Amino acid sequence: MAPPSGAGKRVKGIQIARPFIYGTTARPFDPKTNPKPAGVPDDHTHSWTVFVKGIDDTDITYWLRRVQFKLHESIPNHVRMVEAPEPGKPFEVHETGWGEFEITIKLYYATESSEKPQTLYHFLKLHPFARNEEEKEALARNGNGEVISWTYEEQLFNEPFEPEGGVLERSAMIPLANRPGQPFSRETELLEIKKLRDAQAKIQDMVEKLQVELKEKEERLRVMRAEAVAAGGKA
Repeated sequence: MAPPSGAGKRVKGIQIARPFIYGTTARPFDPKTNPKPAGVPDDHTHSWTVFVKGIDDTDITYWLRRVQFKLHESIPNHVRMVEAPEPGKPFEVHETGWGEFEITIKLYYATESSEKPQTLYHFLKLHPFARNEEEKEALARNGNGEVISWTYEEQLFNEPFEPEGGVLERSAMIPLANRPGQPFSRETELLEIKKLRDAQAKIQDMVEKLQVELKEKEERLRVMRAEAVAAGGKA
């Protein structure tokens, strides 16, 4: 791809990571907590939002200029182009419906960038799904019926051009701790690392126990074979 007009030299050996979140938040219609607006079809059961935004609602418009959301073809105007909002606000689309489907999200970068558009895929979830007791408890505490399906991602800019590199060096710190509405933080990262290490330790323990059992069974088999040979010789 040709470099952008007026671009300087690439900054060799540099990689800049910009964190962001994309996903959907859905809520069932409810007369008290989420009334159905006038004009919404009778068979629509949920309101939902698909978005791309910065961690802790930080500004990402300095590197992301527009986002295209491709919805289900049955939705009117199913391809939506969202231009850069106010700094700190998400790129988002609000809709209603009754079914789950895959949404195609296309990211368009700042004009100073030589990066080609990137495509992401996200499955709209309207109904909660709990894989374990921890998730079941979390769903029980979330009394408004929200179904949150968010993904943490990092955009990597490899050897950016000099003007762009200066822009991208703005702060993009990940929050130290979780807060309501913001599940991605250093705290989350440390918890996930702990879960992985605990799982690795558990697997290692299982492997060691199986190895001991295998050796015991091999020894038992050796003894049985020796006994069989001895018994055959006596016969």
